[in-house]
Amino acid sequence: MDNISAGILGTGSYLPEKILTNRDLEKIVETSDEWILTRTGIRERRICEKDQATSDIATIAAKRALEDANVKPEEIDCIILATITPDTLCPSTACYVQKNLGAINAAAFDINAACSGFIFGATIAKSMIIAGTAKKVLVIGTETLSKFTNWQDRTTCILFGDGAGAAVIGEVEPGRGFLAEEIKSDGSFTELIIIQAGGSRLPASPETVSNGKHTVAMRGNEVFKVAVKCMTDSLKNAINKSGYSTQDIKYVIPHQANIRIIEAIAKRLDIPMERVYVNIDKYGNTSAATIPIALDEAVKEGKIKKGDLIAFVAFGGGLTWGASVLIY
Repeated sequence: MDNISAGILGTGSYLPEKILTNRDLEKIVETSDEWILTRTGIRERRICEKDQATSDIATIAAKRALEDANVKPEEIDCIILATITPDTLCPSTACYVQKNLGAINAAAFDINAACSGFIFGATIAKSMIIAGTAKKVLVIGTETLSKFTNWQDRTTCILFGDGAGAAVIGEVEPGRGFLAEEIKSDGSFTELIIIQAGGSRLPASPETVSNGKHTVAMRGNEVFKVAVKCMTDSLKNAINKSGYSTQDIKYVIPHQANIRIIEAIAKRLDIPMERVYVNIDKYGNTSAATIPIALDEAVKEGKIKKGDLIAFVAFGGGLTWGASVLIY
């Protein structure tokens, strides 16, 4: 099995039609278009309809990825779905997607690594392919963060959007595929990014609902400092393990959390911003979905082609972070 290479066979994404601009937010909370754009790089974000669940948008992205890979649903051996905004705590959102797709031969489960979820999922998928326990794995990053946002909190409601991205991962010819990765966590920072209620520690109650404990809370200044260091280190380590250098990378696709974080990482690693894919201005922070959405967009735009050396890097609640390097 040592000679098997695992790579991306196809990609797909979905963004809801409804657009929420910074000007729209000015009517909801005390903020301004200039303030949001200057501090985050976000101009607008997409918002799901009330009757759209996380599995619904994941299913659309997954169907597009399967079509792009020319793979039938019944050929999928496993569905790994990364999200912090599941349809239900039980069953997994991945099982809803499995039913929607008709992927009758697939095991299906969710992972919660927040914004790092797609990299964690892809790392698991690669390991399954190389181990021979699966031939084709569907990895999805999908979020409906608008349903978990406190729209009275101007520090967080400006950040988040909804969307889904997916990739089919399977065996590829030698010279392609995932070369190296690094995934890390530090549970001592659990309070920095958190949805406090709805779990066993703080079950749902009238008080948790009225106090907004079911929405995302974040300590932004502290997150910024840790995110820049961890993402820089993990991307550097993954590139070094791949045997390449930062100069060899055609495109870095970072988690789209904040343009200042992205720029700081690029500067520290001496990577020109023209080789960093950015779409945060259009979609905001879609957590686990940002990297697969950006990947699909870059491929469809012709910016990333077969044989290109690319890298992913992300950071999220947990805290979790990681990076991976691959030849597309």
